[in-house]
Amino acid sequence: MRQRTIAKKVELIGIGLHKGVPVKMVLEPLEANNGIIFYRTDKGVSIPMKAENVVDTTMATVLGKDDVKISTIEHLLSAISAYGIDNIKISVDNEEIPIMDGSSIGYCMLLDEAGIVELDEVRKIIQIKRPIEIRDGDKFVRVEPSNQTVFDFAIDFKHQAIKEQKYKFVFSKQAYKEEIARARTFGFLHEVNYLRSKGLAQGGNLSNCIVLDENGILNKEGLRYKEEFVRHKILDAIGDMAILGMPLMGSYISFAGSHKLNSLLTQKILSDSNAYEVIALEDQNTEKMFEFAKAVQ
Repeated sequence: MRQRTIAKKVELIGIGLHKGVPVKMVLEPLEANNGIIFYRTDKGVSIPMKAENVVDTTMATVLGKDDVKISTIEHLLSAISAYGIDNIKISVDNEEIPIMDGSSIGYCMLLDEAGIVELDEVRKIIQIKRPIEIRDGDKFVRVEPSNQTVFDFAIDFKHQAIKEQKYKFVFSKQAYKEEIARARTFGFLHEVNYLRSKGLAQGGNLSNCIVLDENGILNKEGLRYKEEFVRHKILDAIGDMAILGMPLMGSYISFAGSHKLNSLLTQKILSDSNAYEVIALEDQNTEKMFEFAKAVQ
């Protein structure tokens, strides 16, 4: 199985969630073994997607280098991961990736427009060899060995519109587009008001976020999925785990996970060479290659 990139350059203009300003984003093909590279056109700074370049996880996953940041990368990375793209350049002229409608379906449509091509180099994956866990009280994120890529997530909010939700997602491109990609980010009205008082969430509105008050959901159209809240958590987790730099073969399990816990998990995995094995998907790895070929079709 070969590495992938996009077939042609594509671009869009959207609003950043926190700054609320227009952002031009351009996606361009990259040759094999370059990975995913972010580029701030207004600063002339490239930021490779690497675990050590994650500088903040408070409200989103943020990359940084030389005091230059790119924020809210997780939704785009989630779609890129679902499409099996290994090499791509992402250029923006401001600090944030456009929020689109709060999900990743818009990025999927952009990648469909760009098309996917295979390169000459063999694709590599990270296969989890033993359980690794990060815990914060009763919250945790964990990876375990598996011959599939699975995201198994649970949440419990003391709100009548959410309550307890669980969802187990067996990874494939088609299943991602059907089950995960349309799940939107969500927040509570009192939090939105607080964030805006701090100069954040300036671009957030009912067209790009599920907003809840104490009585229920404010969005008139309602939910896109019965378990939209936990499905969005899976969407985020897929994007955050892409920071590993290679596709994950293993089972990701979480209760109330967050960007912070996901970032700590990727760091802990990469710091322990006994926790994983890098597998080249060549012909001799027939079973593993077959599983990943199915996943990204």
